[in-house]
Amino acid sequence: MFSRFTRAIVRPPARTFPDGLTTAALGTPGVDLALRQHAAYCAALQRHGCAVITLPPDETLPDSTFVEDMAMIIPGRGAILTRPGAESRRGEVAAIAVALQPFFAALPCIMAPGTLDAGDVCEAGDHVFIGLSHRTNAEGATQLASWLASFGLTASTVDIRAVPGILHLKSGIAAIDAHRLVLIDALVDHPAFAGYDVVHVPAGEDYGANCVRVNDVIVTSAGQPDLDAALRALGYRLEVLDMSEFRKMDGGLSCLSLRF
Repeated sequence: MFSRFTRAIVRPPARTFPDGLTTAALGTPGVDLALRQHAAYCAALQRHGCAVITLPPDETLPDSTFVEDMAMIIPGRGAILTRPGAESRRGEVAAIAVALQPFFAALPCIMAPGTLDAGDVCEAGDHVFIGLSHRTNAEGATQLASWLASFGLTASTVDIRAVPGILHLKSGIAAIDAHRLVLIDALVDHPAFAGYDVVHVPAGEDYGANCVRVNDVIVTSAGQPDLDAALRALGYRLEVLDMSEFRKMDGGLSCLSLRF
């Protein structure tokens, strides 16, 4: 059974958004266009069953629109706050903690020396893949796996530190059903994913791997026509959104909301 979402926490980009961290080398994002794209993203979440909780932009935290990294949520069960691998992002956790408090009785957190960005966490049914990246370390993964075990979930790690072109695990993978994964070429033969039904991302469309299942649709990024065709051929309904300005900042569809 795939999790159904009724709420999503979002945070529009601040005017300082172009000052955030990026390795993409795709140019400077336009803030006004990013705001329009973010508004379209929020409207899509609402159309597909999510009440959107909008936090105010924070000019002192240019990366703070990427709220997903700040918490791992198991819908209907619990949430854990992360400890981002980039020190400049650790101030983002506080606002997410306040936003989550009305919904969860306890909010444990990843502790030093552990680091964890939730963009490195991919839940597929009762199993969770945790990416070991330049943002998430082994200690952070161990702490998360222990917390997940308390809910009866299993976890395994996937080392992506040598995989070119992806910042987080979910830059190259999406779970669109409990046993079906979208995977980029660099991950498709990884033993961690053996036994899963795989949708192989076509050459040149790696950015499309960061798609998001939102209840009865899959939200995908514009510009990935072959991947979209493959998903439609499997019977999925798609919502296609322009993500150009977020791509310039190493961001994708999953990064922009905490869904639960």
